[in-house]
Amino acid sequence: QKITINNRVLNVPDNPVIPFIEGDGIGADIWAASVRVFDAAVEKAYNGQRKIEWKEVLAGQKAFDETGEWLPQATLDAIEEYLVAIKGPLTTPVGGGIRSLNVALRQKLDLYACVRPVRWFQGVPSPVKEPENVNMTIYRENTEDIYAGIEYLAGTPEAKKVVDFLINDMGATQIRFPETSSIGVKPVSSEGTQRLVRAAIDYALEQGSPTMTLVHKGNIMKFTEGAFLEWAVEEAKEILGSAFLSREEFMQGSHQQIPEGRVLIQDRIADAMFQDLLLKPKDHEVIVSPNLNGDYLSDASAALVGGLGLAPGANIGDGIVLFEAVHGTAPDIAGKDLANPSALILSASLMFDYLKLPHIGKRLHDAIARAIAENRVTGDLYSSTRAGERLTCSAFSDYLCSMIDD
Repeated sequence: QKITINNRVLNVPDNPVIPFIEGDGIGADIWAASVRVFDAAVEKAYNGQRKIEWKEVLAGQKAFDETGEWLPQATLDAIEEYLVAIKGPLTTPVGGGIRSLNVALRQKLDLYACVRPVRWFQGVPSPVKEPENVNMTIYRENTEDIYAGIEYLAGTPEAKKVVDFLINDMGATQIRFPETSSIGVKPVSSEGTQRLVRAAIDYALEQGSPTMTLVHKGNIMKFTEGAFLEWAVEEAKEILGSAFLSREEFMQGSHQQIPEGRVLIQDRIADAMFQDLLLKPKDHEVIVSPNLNGDYLSDASAALVGGLGLAPGANIGDGIVLFEAVHGTAPDIAGKDLANPSALILSASLMFDYLKLPHIGKRLHDAIARAIAENRVTGDLYSSTRAGERLTCSAFSDYLCSMIDD
């Protein structure tokens, strides 16, 4: 049965079909381990009254080996048809063609918001003293900025044409070495900004998060990231109305905390935001950013809570969502039953919450938390602590299944 959507409301049948992309490298290992945990959580939550019908679709090396294409149209069609999908890590093809399969999926399906929750699990080593204060969700624009991929290599006719246009027609004087400069174009639009902000505000209101931080480099890139800030604030004011609370109003008032029913909209210059991640993470609950800054922030914040091996992610469009483990393919350990499936399992937890099946999502999240607290973990986490029990990928899956609560 297909998941459907009507007026932005999902209808999830008892036996929904959910496409999955196994992934490259360790993808086969972590998918096999994870899907057993997913099914165990569904069974425990609904006593057999619900079941997920997993439908494999192809992308990456497996797709190329079987079809000659890295990203078959049939895969895009299936995700568009079934609305919700999940994927493992994908390799980037060497040479021409697609720059990145992950980018291609986001662009072709118009998945404009990359959503990365950042949470710490008790027992995970962290480089900061109080990792429990790190509890934020990053909304990164997913289709514009550098993801537009508009670049011209130095020495090519295209680069010369763009440089000549900038100098001769537009009067640019800032290109110091025009003969040897590569050129990139960074599009940032009001429409792209507004839809990202709408999605982030919807999430903040749903989660009861009273603080949203707009991260930008508008002090330097005034007409791209500076405009991003202006458009984002305008959209927030329109959506929130009287609930909109500026930083200036908050600081001028006698508020010790954000008043009930208000949402504080603040902004940070990107470089200052990296300092805040370390020194004042509690000041930031929902972070909204253009693509490149959001890319940096997502990985940097993940490092505070254990790294990409514990980082779930979602790519959200208007009615289509693709959940993913955001780490790489780790070809050096592929097929060796050593990988950590936690990121994919936590991504599925997000997926079930999105499907309004929180009884499943919570079980997955809690099982990971308990395993880490008991130090029964895969090698990447065990090597940090040298405590507890080091488990293979499949043994970790077995342990999680045994801990899924009734």
